Amino acid sequence: MCGIFFSCQRARREGEDNSAEFSELFQALKEANTSRGPDVQDIISTSVNSVELNFFASELRLRGDEPVAQPHHDDAGNILCWNGEIFEGIEVSPEENDGIKLFGLLQKTETAEDIRDILGCIEGPYALVYYHKALQKIFIARDPLGRRSLLVHMPNEQNPRFLLSSVSIGAHPLYDLEELSTRSIFYIDVDQLSTTEMLNFDTCLLSLPRQRPENPLPFAIPQTVNRVIPGEEPSVKDLDHIPDYLVKAVDDLIYHLDRSVMLRVRDIPQHSCSKGNARVAVLFSGGIDSTMLAYLAHRHIPLDEPIDLLNVGFENPRKILVQAEGNLGALPRREKKAKLRDRMEYGTIDVTYNVPDRLTGLQEVEELRRLCPGRLWNFVEINVPYEEYQGARATVEALMFPGRTVMDLSLAIALYFAARGIGQVRDNPESEAKPYTSTARVLLNGLGSDELLGGYGRYRTAYKAAGWQAIIDELQLEIDRIPARNLGRDDRVISSHGKETRHPFLSLSVVSFLAQLPVQHKLDPRLPPGLGEKMLLRLAARKVGLVEASARKKRAMQFGSHSARMSPGEADRKGDLLIAEQ
Repeated sequence: MCGIFFSCQRARREGEDNSAEFSELFQALKEANTSRGPDVQDIISTSVNSVELNFFASELRLRGDEPVAQPHHDDAGNILCWNGEIFEGIEVSPEENDGIKLFGLLQKTETAEDIRDILGCIEGPYALVYYHKALQKIFIARDPLGRRSLLVHMPNEQNPRFLLSSVSIGAHPLYDLEELSTRSIFYIDVDQLSTTEMLNFDTCLLSLPRQRPENPLPFAIPQTVNRVIPGEEPSVKDLDHIPDYLVKAVDDLIYHLDRSVMLRVRDIPQHSCSKGNARVAVLFSGGIDSTMLAYLAHRHIPLDEPIDLLNVGFENPRKILVQAEGNLGALPRREKKAKLRDRMEYGTIDVTYNVPDRLTGLQEVEELRRLCPGRLWNFVEINVPYEEYQGARATVEALMFPGRTVMDLSLAIALYFAARGIGQVRDNPESEAKPYTSTARVLLNGLGSDELLGGYGRYRTAYKAAGWQAIIDELQLEIDRIPARNLGRDDRVISSHGKETRHPFLSLSVVSFLAQLPVQHKLDPRLPPGLGEKMLLRLAARKVGLVEASARKKRAMQFGSHSARMSPGEADRKGDLLIAEQ
């Protein structure tokens, strides 16, 4: 994990109105990106004719023997800011730095298409800025699924500079940020830019298709969904019996997901002198996705090393009042008014953190302990008092920006505290809790399974409306909009703690495998909840022994942790409302 900040501007002119303000913004963005890469940072500034270029990068060492300062640069004038991980496509040995390896390949390129071809052959999350001195072009890209944040500000009257940053500092008058699109690889023609009076990006910011028309690149774009309409096949009766037509698909899913987890947990440097510290943690709700990832991580991490299971619960005054008083919304108006008159004081109610995700998490850690003897599973109870939530809210709102909705906050605040990893652990369910802070820098996240395997309730609705064709269309839509959803926001929030989230379900290899499967192998909306949605994953989980997890129904993180609509007056706030409109 790294932080990237890049600025491009005309040479400063005497009396430029907001140069001092921009210097403050520049420093604030550098500091915000340093939080992502606390191990080492550097900056390179250069000038091309009348255009000033500033490249800043920070490094969180998760590969190689020593931290490597970047931006990477050479005597020819090439410069690379790299925020990513290469898991497939280019062989990177445990002692190597993948940024250096990639830079070596980019240095040999002669055309924009050469650079496109290299990026289309690597699998892993990334965002980059690369200045190719001979071509006089600056290449900008995120991976095809948008797993790493990169925000862009286009020049305007308030700030006539072009800016790129891995993270924001919240709303600010000197930038208008949005996520860089993943649809193309972009580049700035510096030669042309230097001949214009102002930074005119209408003609100087160009794009290159990710995929070449002939000899398709393996990781340029996500695989499209198999569109064959199912014929008549027997349905799954229960999770204990895999029909013959699904045996290979179940085994292949276990293989592909296991390999994806292995690539994401191996070769992580040990930053502490103590070998008893965890290098890997799982964002753990006790649901099927996070439990499957925890089990597969166990296969590839030395047995004498603990794995942290980060489980977050919030003190939610609104939820606590409802539990104490009952659901007032369901009462007739007269009774509701009487209840409100006599409403008890919130401060008189005992606070517990037995939120839904805590209860399922406790059940699942016991299943993991039975299935994986000899492993120390640190079930980290991360309890967030309401006062602490209020204290962190402004920070989280700044990190998630330009995301600004009620839903953004509900999800981002849960990830912020989970990733921080400060909580308590118990030696056994009956023992006293002890303070604990996770040392893991790599966090596994189960995001992606619902999109790829049909885990949302709307798949049932689609099937009722238009049959299997509607399901296929919905699956394709989910893949298409993964890059535009929440991955950039989540990356900004989690990385603020100097941690990196990795998504095994969103390996492009796993995406391709699942996309090409016939739709009826992945889900069956005719079957009841807890069986039909994500049916293939449920069968795989049952096969490896995760009996309880395999039958667990989906629950959204903000509801499972009680991070949604925290205040008593927010019961009717819709998730898509802007925070400023509350």
